[in-house]
Amino acid sequence: MAPSTATRARPVARRARRSKGRHRRLKQRNPLLSLLVEMTTVTVLALVITVVLRLFVAEAFYVPSESMYDTLTTNDRILAEKVSYLHRDVDRGDIIVFKDPGHWLNEEQKAPGTVRQIGEFVGILPRSGEGHLVKRVIGVAGDRVICCDRSGRIMVNKIPLDEQEYLLKDAKPSLQPFDVVVPPGHLWVMGDNRAESADSRAHMGGPGGGFVPVENVVGRACCVIWPSDRMTMLRPPETFKKPGLKK
Repeated sequence: MAPSTATRARPVARRARRSKGRHRRLKQRNPLLSLLVEMTTVTVLALVITVVLRLFVAEAFYVPSESMYDTLTTNDRILAEKVSYLHRDVDRGDIIVFKDPGHWLNEEQKAPGTVRQIGEFVGILPRSGEGHLVKRVIGVAGDRVICCDRSGRIMVNKIPLDEQEYLLKDAKPSLQPFDVVVPPGHLWVMGDNRAESADSRAHMGGPGGGFVPVENVVGRACCVIWPSDRMTMLRPPETFKKPGLKK
């Protein structure tokens, strides 16, 4: 007589219970392995997200000099955001971080250690400024920038700039005369501490004529994030909103 369905099912049920039991024992034997796998997965995902944010959203930098004093000062930590320039061009008044356009940084740059390089790459440490500069954009492509009018003011497209909002008190806009037209795809930049800034003016006779290629721009310095007593947002001054400034 053929065995009943119920009789045939018993060995199968027993094998299933034994199999489940073995899986439970395996899980119980490796709680540390499971924890390590989870922690590794979370860490890798966090690092990937951080790198993506650094490459496409924002990046932290140390300010390397006093050339932007006192808007920025040495060792300020600033955040250079990159999102704005996805939907608009670099504009006058922006404070930008950019790659050295042609040996503007004459001094030998000390390379960071391996640990710091890794920290900077993944975005958990601010970039220390090697090969990068921070300046204010005064002129964009097509602008004629002149120093100076009879009152000592810099003019952009024949419109004088009132730079008292960000220059040091009683500082001259420039002691070096110049008259330039910014070529396509380039910028004319100057430091807020004009007497101590080797900016576009200092490189007019060098490669590129002192102009910064737009493609060298890393991002717009949007805020000071450290030290805590200097935390502030960085916005374009009102003088760059003057009617007639834009061509």
